[in-house]
Amino acid sequence: MNTFKSVLITAAALSIAVIASLFTASLVLAFAGVATVLLAARAIAVRMQPKEARIYARARNNRYMQPVRVWNDGKGTIIDM
Repeated sequence: MNTFKSVLITAAALSIAVIASLFTASLVLAFAGVATVLLAARAIAVRMQPKEARIYARARNNRYMQPVRVWNDGKGTIIDM
C-alpha cells in the first residue's frame, strides 16, 4: 500500500508541475503577443510622422547650392535660409 500511495503522490506532483509549466508558457506567449503588437504600432506611428524636407536653393551671389531647411512647427511653416 505504501508504494501505491507514493506512486499516486508522484503522479499528482508531476501533473501539478506540468499544469504550472503550461500556465507559465501561456503567460509568456501572451506577453510576447502584447509586446509584438505594441512594437508594431510604434513602428507604424514613427513612419507616419512628418520628416524634414531637404530643399536646396541657389544663393544670389554664389553659384553653388546651399541647403534650406523647411519645417512646420504647428503654428506655421518655417523656412530657414
